[in-house]
Amino acid sequence: MAPALSPTRSHHVAVIGAGPAGLVAARELRREGHSVVVFEKQKQVGGTWIYTDEVESDPLSVDPTRSVVHSSVYRSLRINGTRECTGYRDFPFVVRSGVSRDRRRFPSHGEVLAYLKDFAKEFGIEEMVRFETEVVKVSPAAEEGIGKWRIESTEKEKKVRRDEIYDAVVVCNGHYVEPRLAQIPGISSWPGKEMHSHNYRIPEPFRDKVAVLIGNSSSAEDISRDIARVAKEVHVACRSNPADTFIKQTGYNNLWTHSMIESVHEDGSVVYQNGKTISVDIIMHCTGYKYHFPFLDTNGIVTVDDNRVGPLYKDVFPPAFAPWLSFIGIPWQVTYL
Repeated sequence: MAPALSPTRSHHVAVIGAGPAGLVAARELRREGHSVVVFEKQKQVGGTWIYTDEVESDPLSVDPTRSVVHSSVYRSLRINGTRECTGYRDFPFVVRSGVSRDRRRFPSHGEVLAYLKDFAKEFGIEEMVRFETEVVKVSPAAEEGIGKWRIESTEKEKKVRRDEIYDAVVVCNGHYVEPRLAQIPGISSWPGKEMHSHNYRIPEPFRDKVAVLIGNSSSAEDISRDIARVAKEVHVACRSNPADTFIKQTGYNNLWTHSMIESVHEDGSVVYQNGKTISVDIIMHCTGYKYHFPFLDTNGIVTVDDNRVGPLYKDVFPPAFAPWLSFIGIPWQVTYL
């Protein structure tokens, strides 16, 4: 294993991403006396919390040649945890003054973005950020010394390509961009529209349509209720539901929960494990995301296998590269006892 970071020496550290993880990583590294550069592909801090009406040209987001839209935020999204549990420990997510601020305890995505900008301003983080700069490749630079890393990047505005050496790299690029999809028997011949929730923004395109959402987590719950206001029918299917599941949701006359889809057919029908058959216009995959590090080249030492990043000590450090390479924000679900 490589030697530990010296507590008395300043290191040149790259942070990839200026979302919630990248912002706090940059602050803590600078507090420890390190020289920090944050690479951010977008024009502002905030990461996935930057809302845009723009969606990808491929509604399933599987075409490798597509122009990638980083955000998965839909217009009606609100946080599903309280302010008190959402903010940084030493910078509380409290109600702040301002005409456009959301004072609710479960505020909108816009309030979260405003909070992250407040954090960046409070601690002077933006001065460390290279905006509109995409990291193309990160790889060990053994020829430069133990623990050194080569970062190749391109800056959009100035059309500048850089090749630089850093002492350490902290990966904070998020994991809400590369969708996971459900496997559905017969889908290749089904004539309806398929999409992933990554490309959902507003309910209007679902007006008078019959839609199926696959998934049983936050996005499926939120979006099903959002589009039920305008859709003809909304059906939510989930593989964890018992095979005989068929429940009409309280408060809605057009929203049902089912067991998983058994198959789909050329006539547009969807057959569920509960025996129900429904003619459907749209299937939306609310099935989560894959960890994706297209820029990272470790010669197979760090891998993503079955959507697990490893090997990582404490979900942060790959032992072969510790402490010179680290990942922040890998765990996506935490259970409190």
